[in-house]
Amino acid sequence: MSDGLKLDALVAGHGSVTALRSVDLDLAPGTVTAVLCPNGAGKTTMLETVAGLLPRLGGDVAVRGRSLPTGRPAAARARGVVLVPDDRALFTTLSVRENLAVARARSGPEPEAMLEYFPALEKRWTVSAGVLSGGEQQMLAVARALIQEPRVLLVDEMSMGLAPVIVEELLPIVRRVATDTGAVVVLVEQHVRLALEVADEAVVLAHGDVVLSGSAADLAADPGRLEAAYLGGRAET
Repeated sequence: MSDGLKLDALVAGHGSVTALRSVDLDLAPGTVTAVLCPNGAGKTTMLETVAGLLPRLGGDVAVRGRSLPTGRPAAARARGVVLVPDDRALFTTLSVRENLAVARARSGPEPEAMLEYFPALEKRWTVSAGVLSGGEQQMLAVARALIQEPRVLLVDEMSMGLAPVIVEELLPIVRRVATDTGAVVVLVEQHVRLALEVADEAVVLAHGDVVLSGSAADLAADPGRLEAAYLGGRAET
């Protein structure tokens, strides 16, 4: 029985269009797994299916050894699955603090506790989320997920639209979240080098299949193999 997140022969897609074919993953608590893939490889579909936003077309998703109901986001959230979408999905007319307060679990940490991870938000505490910079909005999106005390944290393209220097500041925070909270963190990312620096494990998705998997350190040490899988999309045997 897995204590973290387990995908067992997961098939996912939109309607009759299959984007993910028979994916198997077994991810331990307190670890970061980088999912590396080009656009259209099925990464967002995978995250949305785990989060219950899309119904499974086949296979199973389990958290701490118990299957999640398919296509039921509230049930997934109740089991501790939290998604940070690539569009951040903030309440743009609410302040930073108000965004956190709305997301906070009834017995969860106070919004101010999130400043331990994102001290830069303190000076923007009463500012509407819609006028924050891209980096500040991403900080808030992750903080809003973190205040929900996730057991499984799904982060979709944290670096989208951000300067590399900002990404280099944000990704280590994801590593720290996994270490501090024991959450399973799944990090979908196209900044391959930066993702591998903070991840424990990594998988490469292409054409809906896992074509390469292993420790992040091993994959980082063999860039030719990684590039061939990323661009060629052929599973290793």
